[in-house]
Amino acid sequence: MAGTYQIRAMRRDELNFAVALAANEGWNPGIHDADAFFATDPGGFLVGLLDDEPIGCISAVRYGPGFGFLGFYIVAPGYRGRGYGMQLWNSALEQFGTRNIGLDGVQEQQANYRKSGFSLAYSNIRYAWQNRLQNEPVTTPNIVSVKHIDAHSLARYDRRCFPASRPTFLDAWLNQPDSVALAWLENEVIRGYGVIRRCRDGWKVGPLFADNRGIAESLLLALSRNTADQEPVYLDVPETNTEGMRLAADLGMHEVFGTARMYNHYLPDIVTDRIFGVTTFELG
Repeated sequence: MAGTYQIRAMRRDELNFAVALAANEGWNPGIHDADAFFATDPGGFLVGLLDDEPIGCISAVRYGPGFGFLGFYIVAPGYRGRGYGMQLWNSALEQFGTRNIGLDGVQEQQANYRKSGFSLAYSNIRYAWQNRLQNEPVTTPNIVSVKHIDAHSLARYDRRCFPASRPTFLDAWLNQPDSVALAWLENEVIRGYGVIRRCRDGWKVGPLFADNRGIAESLLLALSRNTADQEPVYLDVPETNTEGMRLAADLGMHEVFGTARMYNHYLPDIVTDRIFGVTTFELG
């Protein structure tokens, strides 16, 4: 006999359930992701409860009136194929209203997303490498901590590579524990920035935005020096950024898996050639 199923917004402590499900799927979330995610849109995370027990989740994070990002679409094993996930999906879409919605979905689910009006923009490829740089000296004076950068200037630079302004997210993301955030300054002008954070397994770099490959590579190497020898470092590169793909290949990174970046209304006006590393598959 089927139990009572309900969907509602998560409390902050319940977001830990979603992060744990993501970890079980092999998505390797950051160990402090939940705090930054929840701060961005406290009403943007939904949980599916069967007889008051959480069995599924989805996020519908809204960045202002024009854009939102869908993620954390997971139903626990043992409860799949019963329609619980579709109810979560429909509830999330309702939260977005008329916003343009982006998502990074697993490749094999593209056909299902198309049924809901999403179109493929490009694929993202996750690369990994074993860090061996922690003892090498840093000799690039252009690289500085983002703590020395004006927050509004950094947000403006970020907006060139992301479909909406996201100052609340950035404030939390750039100041999370177990992370390092660096920027490239040239004549007091920001020409790139990146963040590396500790994850369940190793570290992830994201975002990594830069005006060109040389700046992106310098930032990536500087960020990676903050990890221990032989720790894995992950970078999610849009396949449309050919220089980013070449950078990963030249550094000897190996492909782990990929996602499909899709939108339901239109392709946002962002400069993908400057996206050398996606911020996060969960929030865009």
